Amino acid sequence: MTPPPPMRHAHPYHMHEAILGQPDAISRMLAEERHSIGALADIARNVEKIHIVGIGTSWHASLVGEYLLTTVGNREDARAWNSFEFCSHPPALSESDLVIVMSHRGTKMYSAQALEHARQAGAATAIVTGVGSAANTDLADAVVRTTISDPSSAFTISHTGAMTALSMLAAELGDSPEGTILKNELSRLPDLVSGALKSEDSIKNWATATADIQRHYFTGWGPNTSTAYEVSLKMKEANYSTTEGLQLEQYLHGPFVSTDEGCQVTFVAPPTAGKDRVVDLMGAAKEVGARTAAIVQAGDETRSLLVDTAISVPAVSELLSPIVYLVPLQLYTYWLALELDHNPDTFRLDDPRHMSAKAHYQL
Repeated sequence: MTPPPPMRHAHPYHMHEAILGQPDAISRMLAEERHSIGALADIARNVEKIHIVGIGTSWHASLVGEYLLTTVGNREDARAWNSFEFCSHPPALSESDLVIVMSHRGTKMYSAQALEHARQAGAATAIVTGVGSAANTDLADAVVRTTISDPSSAFTISHTGAMTALSMLAAELGDSPEGTILKNELSRLPDLVSGALKSEDSIKNWATATADIQRHYFTGWGPNTSTAYEVSLKMKEANYSTTEGLQLEQYLHGPFVSTDEGCQVTFVAPPTAGKDRVVDLMGAAKEVGARTAAIVQAGDETRSLLVDTAISVPAVSELLSPIVYLVPLQLYTYWLALELDHNPDTFRLDDPRHMSAKAHYQL
């Protein structure tokens, strides 16, 4: 496995470098991984069920993969699995199944076990992993490489790489109008991500203005439920905030009761099926004193005017919105870490108590 880079102790931390490197990394994948994606698609066409397995950030990518494969890839049989659950309560597998393991560094215990279990059960196997990872690729019938090893413990570039790989697979399998849209947008994805990065100055100001927030809620719908999950995880990893990521309607059914002036509610709000319902929740959150923010499509004045902070991203279909809409939230997570005087790269392993805690578990 590629060794980690030296620790940094000031801006720019590795996380920032990785976030800014995403357009180039996606460009490389689009140019160099076509053959491996084609090989994976050939396998997928000859099985009855597809299982996408991952843990943490890789599980969030798996959720996006399930959405894309069922929506665009003509694979209603596709299912995302948390790798612990896949290993603890494994499905019946045979040569009619394909198990795709998502593991950037290839070191996570249950993801490795999932690959081994699938191979032993006779299923077709694939792994989507980083360049230079420690994954046992001998157990995989297909291997897709995403990016070089994420230099920060708060994974960003590897996640967008994993979602890009699954988007490429869905586009390869899909022959519907949605598949055509996805193929066309994939060719523009590096530029779309570059456009999303242009809001960094506004995002820095947002982080400064909200450094006193006690609790964060992030909400989304459709494939951007995964976006809400992912940014909540990244906030915990990089700046140790108290956060929760929720599906939009689920937020209203219980968690909203704990919302008050100590909270910020951030809405991942593309102009898709939930665009009217999110207006209701924006008003409700402000009514109880919470600060509000939203990631919106450029030109969406309706939702922009209803929140305290609106960050715009380029227009993109719902298919690739989990990649484009996540980018400003990665930057927010980073700059909030600096406002709170935390090193976002360390996974808190510069804290002796957390180092000692590692003796109790294996990842």
